[in-house]
Amino acid sequence: MIFKLRNRYICIQIYQMSTKILIIGACGQIGTELTQKLRAIYGVENVIASDIRKLNIDVVNLGPFEVVNALDFNQIQHLVEIHKIDEVYLMAALLSATAEKNPAFAWDLNMNSLFHVLNLAKAGKIKKIFWPSSIAVFGPTTPRENTPQYTIMEPSTVYGISKQSGERWCEYYHKTFGVDVRSIRYPGLISWSSPPGGGTTDYAVDIFYKALLEKKYECFLSSETKMPMMYMEDAIAATIQIMQAPAEQIKIRSSYNLAAMSFTPTELASQIKKHIPDFNISYNPDFRQKIADSWPASIDDSSAREDWGWNHKFDIESMTLDMLDHLKK
Repeated sequence: MIFKLRNRYICIQIYQMSTKILIIGACGQIGTELTQKLRAIYGVENVIASDIRKLNIDVVNLGPFEVVNALDFNQIQHLVEIHKIDEVYLMAALLSATAEKNPAFAWDLNMNSLFHVLNLAKAGKIKKIFWPSSIAVFGPTTPRENTPQYTIMEPSTVYGISKQSGERWCEYYHKTFGVDVRSIRYPGLISWSSPPGGGTTDYAVDIFYKALLEKKYECFLSSETKMPMMYMEDAIAATIQIMQAPAEQIKIRSSYNLAAMSFTPTELASQIKKHIPDFNISYNPDFRQKIADSWPASIDDSSAREDWGWNHKFDIESMTLDMLDHLKK
């Protein structure tokens, strides 16, 4: 038994060291932390970061990096071929609030970049794809509390429409062509290592910066707007976990619900005040309020927990403490 376990461990290590990964959109909010974690697991030289431009950040400076336009099929195919890529993490996208300002480009980027990697996998040039979906696939007619895995989906934003369409294409390519594509519906993500990226849930990132620097924050959502949220460390863990899971455990090929915690701006501000007593929050809802009102307040992610063992680590209290500790440093 020990011998078998050791052999299994050795096989996993060999697989990890030989797997070549391409991350498209590596300089974004999720991409930066995902790249660093994957390099720690698979080795720096085996994880190729890429983005539309070359920034002066660790993801670019501390490992292989390529400039690539996610809308250019030939560029992506070239990188896949020269680096002998096995797995692609497609993180490039225009997020909810930003997409509403440029809907045509958002649709083009969010959809055609997905088609490029799906077609490369269909042609046998990629073994496995990760593509992120979002709670934006839900809409005002979706049950708001404990939103089920399978439910009414009538998104009211360009971002949500593109993600819902992407989910259907992922499932289609898996069923029709056998493409191993995996996806999770991210809730709002909170991270200390990268600034907000244009999403409706970004208040939950910006509030920490303002609390430390100015002791006050004007929120663009109303005080009782409850939305599903997740600390970035949990989101990265889930992303890698679903990609490392055996194929037979991935029973949903559209996208999995994913959850950790749900809270309002008032509740988050209350947690911050425990550490910064003189912090104050005010409210001035803008166009993003309508987007937030169309999204769920809480998510049922039992399918992810049952199929591939998902389990979150951070709640609102531990997340707040960790955010403030890192930002102070």
